[in-house]
Amino acid sequence: MDTTTLFCLDGRVALITGGSRGIGKMIAAGFIAQGAKVYISSRKADACEAAAAELGPNCIALPQDVSTVDGCKALAAQFAEHESQLDILVNNAGAAWGVPFEEFSEVGWDKVMDLNVKSPFFLTQALHAALKASGSRDRPAKVINITSIDGQRLNPWETYSYHASKSALIYLTKRMAARLVTDSINVTSIAPGAFASDMNKAARDHGDAVAQGIPAKRVGVDEDMAGAAIYLASRAGDYVIGETITVDGGLVHASLGTSIDA
Repeated sequence: MDTTTLFCLDGRVALITGGSRGIGKMIAAGFIAQGAKVYISSRKADACEAAAAELGPNCIALPQDVSTVDGCKALAAQFAEHESQLDILVNNAGAAWGVPFEEFSEVGWDKVMDLNVKSPFFLTQALHAALKASGSRDRPAKVINITSIDGQRLNPWETYSYHASKSALIYLTKRMAARLVTDSINVTSIAPGAFASDMNKAARDHGDAVAQGIPAKRVGVDEDMAGAAIYLASRAGDYVIGETITVDGGLVHASLGTSIDA
């Protein structure tokens, strides 16, 4: 048994949506450090190009809006201009919407559900041939969906479509895994907790206060997210299929509930 290269990504090619900032950028930096060539995509071309320049020569920008099926197909076509196969796909692009129940709009529902649920499915479908070309029983290709602990428990805010979308994506991960494992493509997900980002402004701007409600007593840092993604993407995670790994400092699975005396 040789464990020295378990987490190595030398020679692997990855594509990360929403890769110009936040969790996507954390994962991109981690993959590159382990030897991967990483393509990052985001809706804003300037931000995507700037992030790729910052991450170095092994990072290539592919700006694209994947909120529609046509956008997913366009990104797959862009990728095919550079590579014939794809080893790792990270479906990270996402959106949130928080509005009181009485005012919650169809726009807030559709925007979140389209980007958070529909796009991971149709982008994976569009890249299926490239993933299948990479995968083998000895070294499967990987699809990693970025879900959320808000798909596992409630948060205090009225984010109706976000909660629904992340719960749906956790279960969609299982359904996709059951089909794609037959093509030597492993599908898994990571459910992040509090990480400082534009999506999670509370963790970004009030990290010390947020940390008090987390069993680990801190918010997540870049290495926490990169480590989980590297595990799933590398040989170390080859026998993990359909699973959601919760990376949240114990908030979901190690928090004590409030007891009420009868």
